[in-house]
Amino acid sequence: MFGPLFERFTENTPLTVMTRALLENALRPEALDELFERMAVEQYERELLFSTVVDVMSLVACRIYKSPHAVYVEHRDRFPVTLKCFYEKLQGIEMPLMREMVRDNAGRLQPIVENLQGILPPLLPGYRVKILDGNALAGTQHRIKELRQTRSAAFPGKSLVVLDPSLGLTIDVFPCEDGHAQERSLLGPVLETVQPKDLWIEDRNFCTLGFIFAVKERNGAVLVREHKGLPWKALNNLYHVGRIDTGIVFEQDVEIEEGGKRLRLRRIVIRLDEPTRDGETEVVLLTNVRRRSALKLARLYLERWTIENVFNVLTTTLKCEQSSLGYPKAALFSFCVTLVAYNILATVKAALRSVHGSDKVEQEVSLIKVTEHVTRNYDGMMAGLPPAEWLRFRDLGPKEMAACLRELAAKVDLLKVRKAPTKPKKKKKPLLFDPSKPHISTARLLAARRGKKVVHQS
Repeated sequence: MFGPLFERFTENTPLTVMTRALLENALRPEALDELFERMAVEQYERELLFSTVVDVMSLVACRIYKSPHAVYVEHRDRFPVTLKCFYEKLQGIEMPLMREMVRDNAGRLQPIVENLQGILPPLLPGYRVKILDGNALAGTQHRIKELRQTRSAAFPGKSLVVLDPSLGLTIDVFPCEDGHAQERSLLGPVLETVQPKDLWIEDRNFCTLGFIFAVKERNGAVLVREHKGLPWKALNNLYHVGRIDTGIVFEQDVEIEEGGKRLRLRRIVIRLDEPTRDGETEVVLLTNVRRRSALKLARLYLERWTIENVFNVLTTTLKCEQSSLGYPKAALFSFCVTLVAYNILATVKAALRSVHGSDKVEQEVSLIKVTEHVTRNYDGMMAGLPPAEWLRFRDLGPKEMAACLRELAAKVDLLKVRKAPTKPKKKKKPLLFDPSKPHISTARLLAARRGKKVVHQS
């Protein structure tokens, strides 16, 4: 299906070709515009299509362009309206629409990952693990009139994100305009998505009686870090069950009660070998999962950090926060488009797993390095292969798309996107500071190490 010029790019930068092909396939304009027609209540489409807004913001999310204004300057043909009208459209996108965009994207990419056979083994057989965490957007610039009279940080919103670690995809998002909202106040819509045999892994912010009981009523399970404010009654004493890499594990049975209903839980205590960065010496978990060892569940909770890695990629490598977007809906939509961009890259990684092996890719490939590689080569590739050249990927089904990605993944040199080797962290000595010597000479310190003096050349 590739011409000579296409072949040249597939040989030299196959990761970039894979990314663009997936963007074309998973973000089909007609599907996005149909989604808008179905979900939008207040907004309407005339000259500016919803698919165009998504296309522009995806270029910004991938750091190919700094802002929508930068895209406008270079590609005015994409904007059938003024830049002011574009920003007004951005500021009014409704939150159910942006959420459904992420869900629809994950739904389109899942069969591709399945056809790639790029799904990771289940973390706990018999359950579909879902990791839930919150993300608060950083303060924005004070461009809005109401913000110009204050120096306080202006938070445009926050959201809850659901990650499926086996697929590697963010499968749901719950955006909220109120930057001061408590994360647990957003749990109502989350409960509506709980399915039988779901296992929800969460931090202590989500450890509430209401959420635990509601998940149980829907035949789901939780593995949540204990909040000190949660009341429980001990049914037996703590007993030793073994150790994991980070510490010694103990267990006991406890009971919680709400509205006359009672629920028996397992309370797993990990006494850490090293304190956390907050100085805590224990991690305490609550779960209603039975017939699984406490050691396995303690190790499983460590997988919650997977979603922290997602947020790291969204913030440092992609661009989920834009200080110039002060209006909450615009900032939250930008965040949701970045989740879509992350899912595209996660599918690229699934293609690599299908060809080079899951263990090798998971241990050696850095998604951050993949993103940097794609961003570095994308603009030049699109100059040689304009958008019309990519239309062929829109009509490929999951099976055909997976076959294409597999062929491209075989051309990838994993050394170009390899993780930096990590070494065990050493305890740092306290830094010394002498107020009488506020600055030092690096050259003199290095010379002293060698037992010499700095020689000044005239």
